[in-house]
Amino acid sequence: MAYVLLHLLWFLLFLITVSTSAQSYHNITLGSSLSTHDKFPYWASLSGEFAFGFKPISGKDLFLVAIWFQNVPDNTIVWTANQGDPVKTGSKIEFTDSGISLTDYRGNEIWSAKSTDNSLATSASMLDTGNFVLRNKDSSIIWSSFANPTDTMLPSQVLDRGSKLTSRLTEGNYSAGRFQIRFQADGNLVFYSTAWPTESIYDPYWASDTDGTGSQLVFNQSGYIYVSVKNGTLVDLNLESSSSVKDFYHTARLDFDGVFRRYTYPKSSTDGRWPQSWSVSSYVPSNICTAIRSETGSGACGFNSYCKLDEDQRPRCECPPGYVHLDATDKFNGCGPNFTTQSCEEDGFKEEVKFQMEEIPSTDWPLADYEHFEGVNEDWCRETCINDCFCAAAIIRDSNCWKKMYPLSNGRMDPSVGGKALIKVGTSTAKPDPTPDKKNDNGWILPESILLGSSVFLNCLLSLAIYLVFYLSNHKKLKDTHQVSNTVGMNLHCFTYKNLEDATDGFKEVVGGGGCSTVYKGAIQFESMRVVAVKRLDKVAEQRDMEFKTEVSAICKTNHKNLVQLLGYCDEGSHRLLVYEFMSNGSLASFLFGSLRPEWYHRVQIAYGIARGLTYLHEECNNQIIHCDVKPQNILLDDYFMARICDFGLAKLLKINQTRTITGVRGTRGYVAPEWFKNMAITAKVDVYSFGVVLLEIICCRKNVEFMMDGEDKEILSEWAYECYKEGNLHLLVGNDEDAICDGKKLERFIKVAIWCIQEDPSLRPSMKKVTQMLEGAVEVSVPPDPASFISAID
Repeated sequence: MAYVLLHLLWFLLFLITVSTSAQSYHNITLGSSLSTHDKFPYWASLSGEFAFGFKPISGKDLFLVAIWFQNVPDNTIVWTANQGDPVKTGSKIEFTDSGISLTDYRGNEIWSAKSTDNSLATSASMLDTGNFVLRNKDSSIIWSSFANPTDTMLPSQVLDRGSKLTSRLTEGNYSAGRFQIRFQADGNLVFYSTAWPTESIYDPYWASDTDGTGSQLVFNQSGYIYVSVKNGTLVDLNLESSSSVKDFYHTARLDFDGVFRRYTYPKSSTDGRWPQSWSVSSYVPSNICTAIRSETGSGACGFNSYCKLDEDQRPRCECPPGYVHLDATDKFNGCGPNFTTQSCEEDGFKEEVKFQMEEIPSTDWPLADYEHFEGVNEDWCRETCINDCFCAAAIIRDSNCWKKMYPLSNGRMDPSVGGKALIKVGTSTAKPDPTPDKKNDNGWILPESILLGSSVFLNCLLSLAIYLVFYLSNHKKLKDTHQVSNTVGMNLHCFTYKNLEDATDGFKEVVGGGGCSTVYKGAIQFESMRVVAVKRLDKVAEQRDMEFKTEVSAICKTNHKNLVQLLGYCDEGSHRLLVYEFMSNGSLASFLFGSLRPEWYHRVQIAYGIARGLTYLHEECNNQIIHCDVKPQNILLDDYFMARICDFGLAKLLKINQTRTITGVRGTRGYVAPEWFKNMAITAKVDVYSFGVVLLEIICCRKNVEFMMDGEDKEILSEWAYECYKEGNLHLLVGNDEDAICDGKKLERFIKVAIWCIQEDPSLRPSMKKVTQMLEGAVEVSVPPDPASFISAID
């Protein structure tokens, strides 16, 4: 009996040990650590309701450092570290007297939590409130997750002046998203949409109107949410819940769609009287679709889409007729036309594409107007839009007609809107396939019957000949493909010409091109249907074939966020095609040289991206790649206006120990370096020169050479820029761009860097790595000399 009791006691002690190791890290001592390899990679609160640590996502290879509900089946996350970016297997969390340190699998610190006043930490705790805290020797809290919130508030948590909540990007992507709640320094609680991926804010779409009096946003222990004001009164946010804190878990979260929602979840003690799921009890604002109305930004949904509330009052983003979602996995990302848009140029498109107006009731894009007409009817409104190449849509309401142009923003469908939207949609003119005339099959005569037997032998010979031709042709194709595959040596899709012809609907929609190639928009099934750009070399002469192989060889082994990704190729017979990821925002040339000046911030980020991409090509590839044709037309912009370098058809590959080469002139007039014309060795400095020209165009939003400029001294941008710099008149280069003028130090730094890049002597130009460092302010930029005879490069 004693033996049995002893074993029972040992078993109970074992259970307690396991339970403790998995759950009861109430006080975490110095030197404690967590690893993704641990069986229990988290520290739990004393009650086991909350946990802090590594939460696996997307299988077992990626983890979020987070705080979550441990007792809820889906382990709902309420806080994330590292801006919501996941870490890989092998990452580690360590607790030292400096605080909490997160290191990646290589041992590099990527996030930390520490005191702002350099106090030393002595203990850490995961509290039952959901707050993870660090304490000093006096047991005072020196850091807490409650004071550094992400998108969620819990009972007993407050949001002080200067604090904010930031939504996640999508339902399953915890990185910073497009919406913020800020408790401003003036005491006002304000909801904003942001210029993602930055934190620049657009116009507010909801406010507590407590400016001058508000002190805190409070989610108290009883579950009441309010703004406390200086005179002791409370401002109710109408985020009530009838569920008690005793029987339900409560959260308030700024969701990825911009709505601040109050959620409840029944605790196990409710004995099954309530469904085991999170329920929305209240939310602000009541209609996000109509609440957002900002002069800038896309609105509740992406550009060229509209927002409507579904049955559970959540926003849903829809595309107008003739449009498709840019990203099928993220409907909030906007839509694009699934047809060739109307051109304002006198070209062949007008004959090939016709347009019609499609109706959408009670829908509007209220801030995309460029013309307004009163006292007109619907037919007149339709006609004026369909004949206007700038008009993408029109709104007809109460005998008023508003014409809209791209991009359509702040779209909403709601009964309060009234009227109707008229969307211009392209329709191809159907041309029936020619049908061969039928011949009379009657009238067979005897000679024909005799010849039929004789033809059997001839048909056999013909079949054999066809087989031999097919075999030899196919063998050659396989050989050619094998040669390219050897040149490529990587994992690319090899497409047939028929694949790409079908993907582009017969090479129907042209989205770009140059003297030797044309780029078409298409869609191909990979893991899912994906929009692509298909580049077809127009003529496969020996030089074109060499450019094809050069482009494949140059880009196939590259992997950088500022390069356009090559997905596959076709090398079939005389056909040479490349398949790239599709860049929805077109080229930098279209972005810079349009009628509207792009925002200074976006131009700065684009300059950074180009510089980083060229640095990668020059210094981080196995073989150095000189692009040789850096210009705005060869820089594309993705969904988020990130710069992506493309078109490697003229690129030059150098071996690791090779720094220069002799070659024929490559590039585009106005962007090529002087050494191309002087029989000099070509180095990566030719790309630096071209980048300097592009950088000036980015700064000034104009082309390098414009012979119609007022005043002869402005025709050559690089010369005018140096004169403005020398005379201290940098403001002239950016016109009325107040953001650029206010950012004067950065403006001056960028211009100085550009002037260094366009020096005639290649040895004076910095490397792209140093250019990047100078642009980012990591390296001081000295006073540049006169670029001298730069004009020789464009004569």
